[in-house]
Amino acid sequence: MEPYRLRRKKLMSEINVVPYIDVMLVLLVIFMITAPLLSQGVKVDLPQAAARPVDTKDTETLVVTITSKGEYYLDDRKITPGALSQKVAGTLRLRPQTPVLVRGDHRVPYGDVVKAMTLLQGAGAPSVGLVTQPPRNK
Repeated sequence: MEPYRLRRKKLMSEINVVPYIDVMLVLLVIFMITAPLLSQGVKVDLPQAAARPVDTKDTETLVVTITSKGEYYLDDRKITPGALSQKVAGTLRLRPQTPVLVRGDHRVPYGDVVKAMTLLQGAGAPSVGLVTQPPRNK
């Protein structure tokens, strides 16, 4: 009988990257599908005005949208007027310098826009800006 020999397995110094590539491709597909969904917003027909744009790229902005049906949206999420006031007040307590903008459809009655602006100022917004679109060249 032969004595028992210890056989050492040779260490494998390679990493199998195929599973990592599979996971990466699945994540890529997920991001490709969800990215267009995140960029959709509420459809409003903004009034035209020859105003210069406000620079708000460096800070987060709260955008309140009023549709032609009189529905309120905060950052493209439907919200009731009471919840809007609470949410804006909470955000402004944490970050008092946050700009607040109102996007109103041009068919919304002026009184509804004023109600929204009053609601926002009651929530603590020091000033409220209006969003318009530049005039079309004919």
